[in-house]
Amino acid sequence: MEMRAASPGRTHYVGAVEARTGKTTVHYVEHGSGRPAVILHGAGVDHRESEACFELAFAGATGIRRIYPDLPGMGRTPAPVEIRSAEDVLTVLLEFVEQVSGDEPSWLIGHSAGAHFALAMAERHPTRVAGLALVCPLLPGIRDVPEHRVVVGSGGLGDEEFRGYFVVQTPEMLERYERFVVPGMELADETAMERIGERWELAPGEGTPFDGPTLVVAGRLDSTVGYAAALDLADRYPHATAAVLDDTGHALPHERPELLRALIQDWLDRVSR
Repeated sequence: MEMRAASPGRTHYVGAVEARTGKTTVHYVEHGSGRPAVILHGAGVDHRESEACFELAFAGATGIRRIYPDLPGMGRTPAPVEIRSAEDVLTVLLEFVEQVSGDEPSWLIGHSAGAHFALAMAERHPTRVAGLALVCPLLPGIRDVPEHRVVVGSGGLGDEEFRGYFVVQTPEMLERYERFVVPGMELADETAMERIGERWELAPGEGTPFDGPTLVVAGRLDSTVGYAAALDLADRYPHATAAVLDDTGHALPHERPELLRALIQDWLDRVSR
């Protein structure tokens, strides 16, 4: 790739960027210009899944610089042995956001495990976060997780991972899975993920809860994390909008893109105000 001039600590490429932190070098891509929005993907994939889903959700929005990093141990961001827990990953992400956003508060969005980190970042450093959006968040104390159930399709498409992830199993969803999910799965450092996964919980932040505009979106058929624990966040955060979407699961950003876009657009409006 062609290298471009960069500010200290950042290497710019055509289509890709890297930011050096104390523990690793974070690979990311970005789109647009303006206020920084950092979007974090889930476990076992890379930035391509969140990019494919949330670029649709940001369609039509202006003045927003969308930043999609690969989390440590996934995509092109390595996880050296010094990264041994979710707390270590959180340290990397906090340093990364400080580098890419400078003094300007960021908009944080996370899906699944990415939401777990986004929530902790907002709790630990609320003044650095302008708004928080959590989609199918991984949370401590998840409960009432439903059995996996297919609502569209015969259940015979794709591989086992696809059939266990999507509840809408159409050729279109299979194409999205093979294009945006599988490539990241193939790059995942399983040893690093297992090491970090053994210490995946993050301590809650001290002081008052994050009081900025918050969005929580969950799938009623999410057989990975459920939706009950996500709804608890509506009572904790004073400016939260919470939605549980029927007939969708953990792959909600793929399965209900138009409804997610409407919720994200409303959240963006609230943050802007």
